[in-house]
Amino acid sequence: MGRDAELDAVLRAQDGIATVAQAVSCGFSVRTVRRRIAEGRWRSPHPGVLLGGGHRYGTAARCRGTWLWAGHEAVLSGAAAAWWHRMLDVPPMTVDVTVPRPVTRGARPGTRVRRRDLAPVDRAFVRGVGVTARPLTALEAAAALDDGAAFLDRALQRWVTFDAVYEAWCRMAGARGAPAVRALLVAAGDRAASTAERRLVRLLRDARISGWVLGHPFGAFTLDLAFPAERVAIEFDGWAWHSDVERFRRDRRKSNELVTAGWIVLRVTWHELQTAPARVVAQVRHALERRRLPR
Repeated sequence: MGRDAELDAVLRAQDGIATVAQAVSCGFSVRTVRRRIAEGRWRSPHPGVLLGGGHRYGTAARCRGTWLWAGHEAVLSGAAAAWWHRMLDVPPMTVDVTVPRPVTRGARPGTRVRRRDLAPVDRAFVRGVGVTARPLTALEAAAALDDGAAFLDRALQRWVTFDAVYEAWCRMAGARGAPAVRALLVAAGDRAASTAERRLVRLLRDARISGWVLGHPFGAFTLDLAFPAERVAIEFDGWAWHSDVERFRRDRRKSNELVTAGWIVLRVTWHELQTAPARVVAQVRHALERRRLPR
């Protein structure tokens, strides 16, 4: 196999990206590499990194190229790691990379470098690239995204457990962004007598909606918030809370028994309370009005 064919195989396996060292190992001299870049046959998005001719510099190439430039001790982090883990569909505008404290990397366009020592459990190797492990990725991406609460909810539903995410947060305590991450984590894990409850109570009071009771008993269950006279129940929903299978089943049994007994059950998430409070209030009003209509 000739040197061009050998390098082409590397490029196809690496999203069109290779390092100068890989090109040299395929038989190219550094002088030849520089000449081909100067001729426009190859591009160099980062020092020591090549984009082969005919290959698109898409998101995968940007992420892999940034990681190769940062070094094998580095990891993709934040939204870039979430995208690489396939936890996030939207490509990151900026590729975040975390390097060990002794490593120095200068600023690069479209790249953000963070110096921080990570525990081995917070590191992973996915499709040939170093990334933060999923629990830490879920936290850091949630803190960086505009819709972080919804992202963390999805992550807890599909990819990580609440315990694993909490342990990752304990290891990052004191790091930059940790307070914002803590607020999201508390919201995700909250339930009755929680931040979510207090938020809903404030919304109901501001809307002058009365007649509700917290912790209303219903058979063997306790309702988060209820309007007993109208038989309308509001249950706080969160993926973190439902990560326990038995708890999930118990909540479903509760909902089924309420509906069978003629109650209207509204399920409210922290994300809805934060991003669509007017809609939550409107749903509560509608449910109460339905029950107050003459039959």
